[in-house]
Amino acid sequence: MATRANWKGVLKIADLSCQVALYSAASTSDRIAFHTINRATGHRVRREFVDSQTGREVSRDDQVKGYEVSDGEYVVLSDEEIASAVPDSDKTLGITDFIRCDQVDPVYFDRPYYLAPADPSAAEAFALIRQGLAKQKVAALAQTVLFRRMRNLLIQPYKDGMVATTLNYDYEVRAADEAFNSIRKTRIEPEMLDLAQHIIRTKMGRFDPSTFEDRYEAALIELVKAKEEGRKLPRRAAEKPKVISLMEALRASAKPEPKTKAKSKRKAG
Repeated sequence: MATRANWKGVLKIADLSCQVALYSAASTSDRIAFHTINRATGHRVRREFVDSQTGREVSRDDQVKGYEVSDGEYVVLSDEEIASAVPDSDKTLGITDFIRCDQVDPVYFDRPYYLAPADPSAAEAFALIRQGLAKQKVAALAQTVLFRRMRNLLIQPYKDGMVATTLNYDYEVRAADEAFNSIRKTRIEPEMLDLAQHIIRTKMGRFDPSTFEDRYEAALIELVKAKEEGRKLPRRAAEKPKVISLMEALRASAKPEPKTKAKSKRKAG
């Protein structure tokens, strides 16, 4: 089945435009998901909305959104009022500027989408924009209404298409000082820094996400299978922390790893 587009519109630079589509580049839909179950009956538990004062259930028709202006005081807004305040979507992904990719602080990255031509007639204009960005080694900043919000996107060439990454607004990004102001200045001994740099050099590699292992997901799947099949449940062995000095840890880490004999692969069965 063909991948379904999240959004379709027009990518526009001045008078140059083409029909494009956005597709999710990352998804959590394949992660293992749990339901809440009544232990006594084995039935799924249903979530209900209740009045915080009366404890009575509130029907969907009586639920409205409210913004708290003071303790217990709300400005109530209907869905129609909120919808009327949202900017109209003209389905135009308008490019405003071209910038170097390294100018964007990573903390502003939100969510990536694949950007592709929406139909064959847009292929030539799309390819022209993509190759122009690639030749100039720049990215494009664009803006559109996406999922009922005005969003800024960073558009970059990617393989045969492009990637459009939604960007956080400045007010959404917290100042780094909030996390870093408690870090005290530390003087590192030259020998320790040399060892750290040696470890980094010997462990240099290439970015390969196919090697990433979601051990938490794998452990949950194995737990579910074991429970379903009535097997003994797997338990993680508790690791006892080793108390060693930072210098000892660096020296141990700098030692070459022992070579392991390659095992021949055989098919099971």
